[in-house]
Amino acid sequence: MEFIFKDEAFKFETLRAAGFAGDAGADIGEVIVTTARIPEGDEDAWTAAWKATADRIAQLGQVSLEIGDPVSAREAFFRASSYYRSAEFYRRKDPLNDPQVLELSRLSKDYLVRAGILLDGPFREVAIPYEGREMPGYLFLVDDSGEPRPTVVYTNGFDSTREEGYFVIGAAALRRGYNFLAYDGPGQGWMIREKNVPYRPDWENVLGPVVDYALTVPEIDSDRIVHFGYSLGGYLVARYAAYDHRSAAIVCNDGMTTFYASYPPIPAGTLQLIEEKRDEEAIPLLEEMIKDDTNARWGLQNGVWVNGVENFAEYVRSTADYTLTDNDIHKIQTPVLLLEGEDDKVFAGQATKVAEELRAPHEHIVMRDADGAGQHCHEGAMFLLHQTVFNFLARTLG
Repeated sequence: MEFIFKDEAFKFETLRAAGFAGDAGADIGEVIVTTARIPEGDEDAWTAAWKATADRIAQLGQVSLEIGDPVSAREAFFRASSYYRSAEFYRRKDPLNDPQVLELSRLSKDYLVRAGILLDGPFREVAIPYEGREMPGYLFLVDDSGEPRPTVVYTNGFDSTREEGYFVIGAAALRRGYNFLAYDGPGQGWMIREKNVPYRPDWENVLGPVVDYALTVPEIDSDRIVHFGYSLGGYLVARYAAYDHRSAAIVCNDGMTTFYASYPPIPAGTLQLIEEKRDEEAIPLLEEMIKDDTNARWGLQNGVWVNGVENFAEYVRSTADYTLTDNDIHKIQTPVLLLEGEDDKVFAGQATKVAEELRAPHEHIVMRDADGAGQHCHEGAMFLLHQTVFNFLARTLG
């Protein structure tokens, strides 16, 4: 799909940002004027342009709040939160020492909270007990009736945050009478940025505590908890469902069997060196690979950070741990929706492999280019994504 940029990474991230317009995560005109200030592949210009737009929209929201228009304030604060997330996205050269990583991430969080407080239904920040510490989350309730309702629990992917979850599926869930719970687990959002807690593959030990917490909330119907996994989250929720059967359904957006050497794709010769641990030969090849490829540069730099490893070769090896075995898939008992993008170059064909091995009830749906939904995670086709997901849940939950 062609969209504003020629650079593949910038093109996709712009589509991702613009796709949230339906739920106040963007305005198309703001996306157009912001990206017009960004030269192809210029990551510093990307940060500066998106931050400038976010700052401006945040200020407009404050003006609306002060003059007594909370609806306009809420909409502006949501857009600001989303734009600050976009601004932070490419700060990956040295994230542990880059002050903009924390600054922009905190602004994205702050404005999501400011917007959430202005929603019609109850909203609160929550702390989820996890191995002697806490994972941060947001709980959005449909209303203040106290009635137990079905609830969508959102699990991030390789690069997303709990703030983004509201635009991906949260607002859509609330409109349909579902509560919404989003959290940052290890390697994600607040947990990697504020606490430097890296990813782990055994996600049943992460999502299990989230379900434990959900079962303590009176407004959450314990028999109708649904898990939505975004991108790499599709692996994470499936891995959880193999070992914990307390949920009513899972949605893998998208279905996948392995993250190994897929983001970015590693050439066969380089991968062989990595597998043989000939890092002194492999790393220069990886460094050469990232010079003119924004996607490869971002993927390798982000991977080193969120997986808590020392170099590019170690990161690639670590991705092998994020693999569903046939035995894992056979253990899943929960009904599953496997989504797949017709033009998804990240997890191409993997949902089909999961569907072939699943013994649990499942639906496998390929989203088409002809409908504008063929990209990874169906970015740019959010209304069709929501319709597909909630039609499945209506059939499954009754």
